[in-house]
Amino acid sequence: MRVWAISLALLVAVAGCGPRPMIQPQLTRPQAPIDPKKLARRLEAMQPGWPTARRIDCRHLKCVALTFDDGPGDYTGKLLDLLSARKVRATFFVVGQMVAARGGAQLVRRIVAEGHELGNHTWNHPPLTGLTDQGLRFQLKHTNDLVERVTGVRMRVMRPPYGATNRRVAAEARRLGLAQILWSVDTLDWQDRVPALVARRAGRSAVGSIVLMHDIHRSTVQAVPALLDLLAKKGCTPVTISELYGRTPAPGRMYTARMYKAR
Repeated sequence: MRVWAISLALLVAVAGCGPRPMIQPQLTRPQAPIDPKKLARRLEAMQPGWPTARRIDCRHLKCVALTFDDGPGDYTGKLLDLLSARKVRATFFVVGQMVAARGGAQLVRRIVAEGHELGNHTWNHPPLTGLTDQGLRFQLKHTNDLVERVTGVRMRVMRPPYGATNRRVAAEARRLGLAQILWSVDTLDWQDRVPALVARRAGRSAVGSIVLMHDIHRSTVQAVPALLDLLAKKGCTPVTISELYGRTPAPGRMYTARMYKAR
């Protein structure tokens, strides 16, 4: 009892907040190691709406899908800050090696937690059409498996590097449950590192467009505020790929934009 009295006195002195009600000590047994997957499932059950889903109907809104390739990188965190401030969601096509690099896992977990969509952009960004069947399978499956281990999310969309695809790529994507997402608006942000130019090109997007950008470039992230302003002036709503189509796109099929019937 004397030991507990001394401990309680020390707590009061450290807290510096005067007398406290008497606290009965709780003796607990050592806990077994927690299985991360079980913990994740338990948290999901406790918070079924996390991350919160949005009710987006692109049949009635002027939707434009914003996509960012090649990360996560040094500027992805800043981009997430900008998107969060404007309540905008996008699709991030991640490279497996970048996820495996220092800080990559933390960033992809944040991407998921903030309601963005993750897509597969291969392990190390080769043209898939030049690979063997075994190499092609490795590029997509190894990246899928890593992201699922890190985030608990099974990716449902992929983007072939350089847009290089063929029947073999489509067949492997279908086998892994991945739709092929290309683009209709290329901002050329990898070539022209001028934020105003990148924003202007992306801001010209028509309704239903899929916009290609890269979050590994500082200039692209710097372009985002102006780009969002341009889209807002046109009455456009930035969305993820799955939000653009109103469902998860079909595995193996190739998408470049959403076509709308004339009203």
